Amino acid sequence: MRWELKHVHYMPSELQPGVLYVSDEFEIAAHLCACGCEAKVRTPLDHTEWKLEETTDGPSLYPSIGNWQLPCQSHYWIRNGQTIWAPSWTPEEIAEGRRCEIARREAYYEGLHKEPSRWRSFWNWVKRLFLKGRPAD
Repeated sequence: MRWELKHVHYMPSELQPGVLYVSDEFEIAAHLCACGCEAKVRTPLDHTEWKLEETTDGPSLYPSIGNWQLPCQSHYWIRNGQTIWAPSWTPEEIAEGRRCEIARREAYYEGLHKEPSRWRSFWNWVKRLFLKGRPAD
């Protein structure tokens, strides 16, 4: 099956097989499971989740899609408009994969708090500038 990319504002209630729907505004992708079970699969698109790449051959979605909560438990990538099937995972591998996802998210968000944003740095500078010389409360 070839995957077609379709940009939408809101996700349609009825999804078509072979179509990867993407809402840039809401940073989410949705499609029907590649195995044909017709389950709706939603993948958030952000720094800690999935990434979308648009190629001339078709869409790519990274990392793999593991539908562990579905009866089919399908596992695949969408790469250059094609489904690439991945090996099934054991319950232990699924649990370890989830632990790794959580650790990756925590590391990402922890890193955001360590380095202040430009806005936060500017705001701190303004506060120091205006509070300089004021008597302490």
